[in-house]
Amino acid sequence: MRTPRRRGIRLLACGLLVGLLAVALPASTSAQGAKTSESVVKITAQADRPDAGGKQTLTLTVAIDSPWHLYANPVGSEDLSSAQTTVTVNAKERPAQVKVDYPAGKTIKDKTFGEYKVYEGTVTIKAHVQRAKGDTSPLQVSVKLQACDDKSCLLPSTVKRTVP
Repeated sequence: MRTPRRRGIRLLACGLLVGLLAVALPASTSAQGAKTSESVVKITAQADRPDAGGKQTLTLTVAIDSPWHLYANPVGSEDLSSAQTTVTVNAKERPAQVKVDYPAGKTIKDKTFGEYKVYEGTVTIKAHVQRAKGDTSPLQVSVKLQACDDKSCLLPSTVKRTVP
């Protein structure tokens, strides 16, 4: 049988736990909260029709909200290479070849990371796809990215688009 004192201690312990969580959670998240990079980047994708040999060009338009930037590919710094923008393209049948042409990016000189490259504003990324023979399925495009400003970075995102 529970006594009123035990019940009171349990209620007090639960109250303390909830209070600690309320204080600890905001302190452990960034100033941006749990905001992801995808929330400040808009990506549209268009593809030409495959030619008779199965070659197709995919054009991605990446619009980055100010004051955010993405890390270019190549980023030019080994320390930032895991955050560089990366495009992958797949279809129902794996494409025979995919060649992505990334724009050069703007060079940044930083005291901590040295020199590296970023994308700002709107950039266009082209991918040249050699489709598997007979495959006319939609292209599945994934863009791995991380948005940062001068003070902080948002959580990384993988933005997926399907292109008919």
